[in-house]
Amino acid sequence: MPRFSVIVPAYQVQAYLAECLDSVLAQSYPDFELIAVDDRSPDGCGAIIDEYAARDPRVRAVHLAQNAGLGMARNAGIDEARGDYLLFLDGDDTLTPHSLQAVADRLAATGDPDVLVFDYARTHWDGTTLRNRLADRLTEDGPAPFTLADRPGLLRVLMVAWNKAYRGEFVAREGFRFPAGYYEDTPWTFPVLMAAGSLATLDRVCVHYRQRRQGSILRTTSPRHFDVFDQYDRVFAHLTARPELERWRPELYARMLDHLTTVATRRDRLPRGSHPAFLRRARAHCRRHRAPGTPVPPGLRRALVRHGLHRTFRTLRLAAALRRRARASAGRGTRKLRAALLRLHYRVQRHLPLRADHALFAADPAPDHGCDPSALEAAFHAHAPHIRTAWLGRPDTAAHFTALARSKYLVHNAGFGPGLVKRPGQVYVQTRQGTPLGHTGLDLLEHPAAAHGTDFAGQLREVDCWDYVLSGNRHSTLTWERAHPGGYTTLEYGSPRNDAFQHATSADVARLRASLGVPEGAVAVLYVPARREHRRTQTPPLDPGRLLGLLGPRFTLLTRAPLGEPVQGARLVDVSGHPDLPSLCLASDALLTDFSPLMFDYAGLDRPVVLHTGDWDTFRTVRGAYLDLLACPPGPLARTEEEVAGVFASGHWRGVRSARLRAAFRARFCPYDDGGAGERVVRHVVLGQPAVPPGARGPVRPPAETQVRAPLASVPQPSGPLPVTEGR
Repeated sequence: MPRFSVIVPAYQVQAYLAECLDSVLAQSYPDFELIAVDDRSPDGCGAIIDEYAARDPRVRAVHLAQNAGLGMARNAGIDEARGDYLLFLDGDDTLTPHSLQAVADRLAATGDPDVLVFDYARTHWDGTTLRNRLADRLTEDGPAPFTLADRPGLLRVLMVAWNKAYRGEFVAREGFRFPAGYYEDTPWTFPVLMAAGSLATLDRVCVHYRQRRQGSILRTTSPRHFDVFDQYDRVFAHLTARPELERWRPELYARMLDHLTTVATRRDRLPRGSHPAFLRRARAHCRRHRAPGTPVPPGLRRALVRHGLHRTFRTLRLAAALRRRARASAGRGTRKLRAALLRLHYRVQRHLPLRADHALFAADPAPDHGCDPSALEAAFHAHAPHIRTAWLGRPDTAAHFTALARSKYLVHNAGFGPGLVKRPGQVYVQTRQGTPLGHTGLDLLEHPAAAHGTDFAGQLREVDCWDYVLSGNRHSTLTWERAHPGGYTTLEYGSPRNDAFQHATSADVARLRASLGVPEGAVAVLYVPARREHRRTQTPPLDPGRLLGLLGPRFTLLTRAPLGEPVQGARLVDVSGHPDLPSLCLASDALLTDFSPLMFDYAGLDRPVVLHTGDWDTFRTVRGAYLDLLACPPGPLARTEEEVAGVFASGHWRGVRSARLRAAFRARFCPYDDGGAGERVVRHVVLGQPAVPPGARGPVRPPAETQVRAPLASVPQPSGPLPVTEGR
């Protein structure tokens, strides 16, 4: 008998069903059966289910003789289930990776309760993911298991069947079944929670709830939304038959009123002209099921539904629509007027004297501690303290345009946009965003997929404003001057953002590791995948959770990959929102990446780099590449998750060949990363002094190491003065 029976009803979801079934079959926890129920679907759902059942013995196909609806399809799955616990999953939703393992672990930890409630996230058609806003009700703090009386807030979590695991014996003993019709989850969820002798929660997103643009029941205009009344009649009949549950009537009444209000006020549910009938039935229901003395939830909309005031409801709805239109019209006029006033303000400010002691910094994305403009600001403070620095504010404010017009020094790593009018006497320093690997600038003309929406004429207008462009190496210099042709001067001085690598001490490294929760003695691997322009959603090519399982207990994974759910366990640390990328580099023992330009910065640390090259050919085709990474990599190459794990398990990641590859890569792309790049830029641009060449500041020490590995020698630095290349 399997531990879990996962029941998947399917009706007109052929576009999503394979992804749903795959999400179950790919679970790391193996002890389950998958019961897929074809609800006489007119599309290809039945054939898809049969294909999966034929090739995987864990899949059992059930075909209904006629379309019966979601509730009846689930009942058919219950009749076939043999597992200790039942889980339901709609055919267009998915289980998140390792969720069955997490559910099994939590059930074992809480003594196999009757019901385990877990979390979900809504996934929208545009790729965005939003976690349940009532996730705080699923906290695992406090005793477990418990009863509903201990945590009554669970009644307010979305009333669906698929965010819970149900003990099969409990369901059979209580005789729970799904009714027919819309909103079939309502008379299932409430009675189940009230009858459960033991409950537990799992504070983890286990289901991705797909928000379909079309086809969803909740987005279908139909008279069947009147089924909600029958479903709540069933809920309160269950209450009447069990006097011991009467205490829950006020809460269920409030939930019913909220539900009826939602159905009545959503524009895409009730057919035109049916609102009066719906509100009359709502009034009757509220009178029938409200016990004397039951408190009434406040709110105008609830009051209109509770009293069935359909004429007042229609009048207020019409008034609200008129107000929305009036506000939108006024808002458009206000925005146009404000934009015109700001343009006028900018023009006036450009006729006022420049502030020679002001420097304006900006970055894309928003300013953080890991970009070159931020590092340059620190160098301004250290070597030109008479310059006052500021960051560019919101573009819809007068302060934004005042700073843009009056500051002598402008520093950006992308561009100020088409609104910039560079004045005589202003100095524009363009830092760029690291050493280029993928094609950029005019070179993207040959790669329309990656260049989609790029304003090349606007880019060239911005290039004409540049006075200086920073470069970390000769490769970058030649690339910038070809891809962004202009009359600027290239300062091949190194990358200011990498100065932090030379300035950090061993104590700084230990502090950073502790702040991230890296266990003492662990090998911290920083995983940073590159953005895929050819993909709408940025799913990481490597699954961080699975990879960590392959690496073993000695390793900790610091992942910049978007996970879309809370990270479980101290060994998997989500650093996707961490603002200081150099600090993450310093805290790690190795970098795992594919085509992220971070590899060029990380090489300056002289720490191992492992490249995942599974879709290298796709990357080169879509965007183009200036280097053949397979011919000159900074470290070992691996195409699959298993090969990545093998590189670390075998020790190749920090072996002799890895060190030799890294040394050649570092000599080529990090020749000036000695901790003085920011100082050289400030001396040249602001102070008008010759740049201090590497070595003149004293011996270059190796970057601070973690305690996991022995220090490695620093790369030799070039001798002689730094080149300054004039743009042609």
